[in-house]
Amino acid sequence: MSIRHLLTATAAALLGGFGLAAPAAAHVSVQPAAASVYTMSPGRIGAIVAAVVALIGAVIGGLARARSAGRIGTGNGRRGAIVALMLGLIGLVIGGVVVATADGGLGTGNGLGGGIVAGILGLIGMTLGGLTLARSRRAA
Repeated sequence: MSIRHLLTATAAALLGGFGLAAPAAAHVSVQPAAASVYTMSPGRIGAIVAAVVALIGAVIGGLARARSAGRIGTGNGRRGAIVALMLGLIGLVIGGVVVATADGGLGTGNGLGGGIVAGILGLIGMTLGGLTLARSRRAA
C-alpha cells in the first residue's frame, strides 16, 4: 500500500466520520432532556393515578371472581364485577391518554411506562369483571 492510498483512506475515514457524526449530534440535541428521578411531571402523576385505579379494578375483579366461584362469602359477585369493569375502563382510558400524549420515550419522565402498565392492568380488571359478570348471569 502506497503513501498516497494510505492518505486517501485516512482522509476518507476522517471525512466520513465527521460527516456522519454531525447528523448524529443533531439527532441527540433534538431529544428531550430526561427528567430527574424525583421530578413529578404531569405525565408521571397521570400514569400513577391510572395504574392505581386499574390495579384496584383488577383486585376487585379477582375478589368478585372468587366470590362468584363460592370460595369467599356468599353472593354471585355481580357488584364487584361491575366495579371492576368500570375501574378497569377508567384506568385503561387514562393510561391511553398518557401514552398518546407522552413526548419522549421510556425513561424521559413523561409517564409512558406507567401508562402502558395502567393499560395492561385495566385490561386485566376488565377481563376479570367481564368473566365474573358472565358467570353471575349464567348462575342466575
